[in-house]
Amino acid sequence: MSAVADTDDDADDALKPGQVRHPPPQVSYQQQQLSVLLVTSGYDHTIRFWEALSGICSRTIQHPDSQVNRLCISPDKRYLAAASNGHVRLYDINSANTNPIASFDGHTGNVTAVNFHVDGKWMVTSSEDGTVKIWDTRAPSVQRNYDHKVPVNDVAIHPNQGELVSCDQGGSVRIWDLGENACTHELVPEEDTPIRSVTVATDGSMLVAGNNRGNCYVWKMNNASDITSLQPHTKFRAHNKYLTRALLSPDTKHLATCSADTTVKIWSTESSEGGAGFKLEKQLQGHQRWVWDCAFSADSAYLVTSSSDHVARLWELSSGETIRQYNGHHKAATCVALNDISY
Repeated sequence: MSAVADTDDDADDALKPGQVRHPPPQVSYQQQQLSVLLVTSGYDHTIRFWEALSGICSRTIQHPDSQVNRLCISPDKRYLAAASNGHVRLYDINSANTNPIASFDGHTGNVTAVNFHVDGKWMVTSSEDGTVKIWDTRAPSVQRNYDHKVPVNDVAIHPNQGELVSCDQGGSVRIWDLGENACTHELVPEEDTPIRSVTVATDGSMLVAGNNRGNCYVWKMNNASDITSLQPHTKFRAHNKYLTRALLSPDTKHLATCSADTTVKIWSTESSEGGAGFKLEKQLQGHQRWVWDCAFSADSAYLVTSSSDHVARLWELSSGETIRQYNGHHKAATCVALNDISY
């Protein structure tokens, strides 16, 4: 998050007389704010937008129907999708209107994940009702429906935009080929151990799944002639308690894992001397209760986390320190979304 990189204590030095190469602070600050969207939500039925640099809550949207389970910002930064119990609400980020502009209704249980297609044309959701659904964002209707027959905990879009990866309470990881309109792979790393989270590398090179026991499973992925093949790579114990989220960084060099043990761990994905990689780099400590969600900055240098302690935190990964805290929720903050990509 290049915008955040200017927030350390010596940033005020830029304002000293004679240092004319720096722009006026107001201009710099506004430009940075426009380039960073940071949103949190959870069990207090509010969605909060934050100024990433100051930690100030700049906007609050009421979400009275239910808690919010997951958030996702569209790639063009125009829309925010909020997944909750039985539906997804779509909000116009650039409008002062606090009401949703669309509602995607069709799930019969908690919606556990939501993600946008790279062009924003469609959206995918997973739910405790046992299904993965694809929606046309221009008209809130279900385009595809894939049935796990057990609660689905997470879904990710492969960077090729032609496959989905989902995981469920029965312990399965499934890959769905949108061209074939079918499940092409089913992986069961541990029988009867729910898979909580899945994440796919931005270059399509690997898939990581984390389960309820705190274990992470890694597969190498290859896509030749539009056919994805998977090769088991390694397994490691990330946490001794329940794992809530596993997320690969945009540069694919790091894996973040969140847990009921109140910590977030950062793992190196890079192998050394023939090893399988996934060596612990940093343990981020500061949250007081379960950590539910996380989001990397575009440059993979920062991480935002949300927790049952009501707080979201911005971490500088090089130091492992919290550099901003976002206080305002009065119940568990279960989800966070970040988009700091500059166009």
